[in-house]
Amino acid sequence: MSIDLAKLKELREKTGVSFSLCKKALEQTNNDIPSAIKKLSELAGAKIEEKSARTASAGGIFSYIHHNKKIAALVELASETDFVSGNVDFQKVGQEIALHIASMPCKTVEELLEQEYVRDPSKKIKDIIKEAILKFGENIKVNRFLRWELGL
Repeated sequence: MSIDLAKLKELREKTGVSFSLCKKALEQTNNDIPSAIKKLSELAGAKIEEKSARTASAGGIFSYIHHNKKIAALVELASETDFVSGNVDFQKVGQEIALHIASMPCKTVEELLEQEYVRDPSKKIKDIIKEAILKFGENIKVNRFLRWELGL
């Protein structure tokens, strides 16, 4: 069966998932976008499991300082390669997580991952990480973070 390239592009734009997974989902659902979105969630779970076992030794440190200059956050976001860590979209994920940490205090990485994302409460931080794993095709993880509040 041939893939409708317009639908492939549409599915990729809607989900942010890699072209290869989008193509596989469309192949398995006869180019039906709603069915392909459901299929992607099945395929994505397996891919995330597979990627999470891999070593993430590259990455970057991202910061956010609140406009009132009284709260700051640093986060170490790891990836497998410098190629991914140099990607503008990866850097946006790091910035967003740093902003979230400044906005929502927590003590551990595990607690952070379970928090509702400050910009979209329908997602948790772990969902943002999972989306990044699917988008970049690499293991992505928060190694550590720091949050400072003036006077505390």
